[in-house]
Amino acid sequence: MSGQGSAPLKINRLEPKVRQGLTVVITGNGKGKTTSALGMAVRACGHGMRVCIIQFMKGDLYAGEWDGIKLLGEQVELHATGKGFCGILGNPYPWTEHRANAQDAVELARQKMNSGTFDLIILDEINNALKLKLVDLEQVLELVDSKPASMHLVLTGRDAHAEVIERADTVSEIVEVKHAYRKDIEPQPGIDY
Repeated sequence: MSGQGSAPLKINRLEPKVRQGLTVVITGNGKGKTTSALGMAVRACGHGMRVCIIQFMKGDLYAGEWDGIKLLGEQVELHATGKGFCGILGNPYPWTEHRANAQDAVELARQKMNSGTFDLIILDEINNALKLKLVDLEQVLELVDSKPASMHLVLTGRDAHAEVIERADTVSEIVEVKHAYRKDIEPQPGIDY
């Protein structure tokens, strides 16, 4: 990349002495947890990495990332396994259906982790699923602990459990400073979904 009229810059690539898969938790009440994880997916694609995204809650309302991810081609798989956000926004599905879907998502995550196909797996909204008891703490810890050494694992969602935070290599908390919905502005395509 270069500015207009200037000579192209020589771009160096940083290569760590030791490649190590990280466990990353993105939590907090602010907007941007999934968005941050999707940014990591794009960045990983730039390094030729394969990515799998499993969405534990999303699945009943369209999200722009579903079609956006398709533009990245075969480097990224996305699985929207949920039935929406359990217990809010008039979601019609009973807790038992949400739990069954989340249990299927845990099994899918195990399969994808063990496949040897992916360099980065994102478990979107798994922290929420744990808080709502759609998945069990033991299941989440087992996923974290059984992660292949070279694979990156990202767990998103509010209310990350203290034991998940303890096992992670990197934890970011997104804090809400201000949000448009507090001004009664509806969620906006491309920004909120």
